[in-house]
Amino acid sequence: MEMTKEQDFLIRHLAVALANILVEEEKKTIVQALNIVCNSTTFKKICEVKTGLYRESAGYNYDILQDELKHGKFGQYGKYE
Repeated sequence: MEMTKEQDFLIRHLAVALANILVEEEKKTIVQALNIVCNSTTFKKICEVKTGLYRESAGYNYDILQDELKHGKFGQYGKYE
């Protein structure tokens, strides 16, 4: 399934929003934050349109990202895969 322009727009803005949360909450630099987001399994799953994660809020996806960072694994409880 090819990504629409709207989906691409939402995904890009979600990446920025997640990075901004990391800057504010974790005191990361914007470069560190973008590296964390873009290299995470969470973001890879957000980019998979079929998961629907790109439609969820930044806060919802941040919780998933935090879980991944804390446990070293995406979907620690298997509910996102």
